[in-house]
Amino acid sequence: MPTKKGRTPETSEAPEEVSAVSGNGKEESAKVKTNEPLLHLIVFKLGAEFYGIKIEQVKEVTVTPTITRMPRTPDFVKGVANIRGDIIAIMDLEERFGIRPDTSTSTNNSSYTLVIEAREYSIGVVVKEVPQSLNLTVSKMDKTPSFLQDIAVQENYIEGIAKVDNRLIIVLDMYKILSGDEIKQLSN
Repeated sequence: MPTKKGRTPETSEAPEEVSAVSGNGKEESAKVKTNEPLLHLIVFKLGAEFYGIKIEQVKEVTVTPTITRMPRTPDFVKGVANIRGDIIAIMDLEERFGIRPDTSTSTNNSSYTLVIEAREYSIGVVVKEVPQSLNLTVSKMDKTPSFLQDIAVQENYIEGIAKVDNRLIIVLDMYKILSGDEIKQLSN
């Protein structure tokens, strides 16, 4: 099959839609002609900064149900909750990372839970604002700077930093967010 110069037969000539969440929280779409793979993220705020998790690591997003506090759990584990018949641990990433909550935004009583399902465990991550969906090309994400990766092996949960408009989004690998001991504790 003849191809245009610089193109392979398996690439598409149709433009792909790339959407991004703007600074005011609205989703913007632009037609971009690209053959580059897309990265689909769920974006949320911790403190005043934006964080993202790859969509394939998030099983569902739901309004946070009632949380029952459990004894002898780390401070960042808020307790357990019943989500669609499954009892899962609920984690506060602001507390886990030592991030001060952002008091400049209006406080709203409801929060949302991102349900993360790994092979050994399921965990819920509490966020205070509605998470947004974001599609961007892989080239918009830089690898984590080496000085951040060398801190400790168990802290290599930062997968990269995405650049969207004038913002940076820290992309987390939720499968590396807990240590082996914490996973054993959750599994029990």
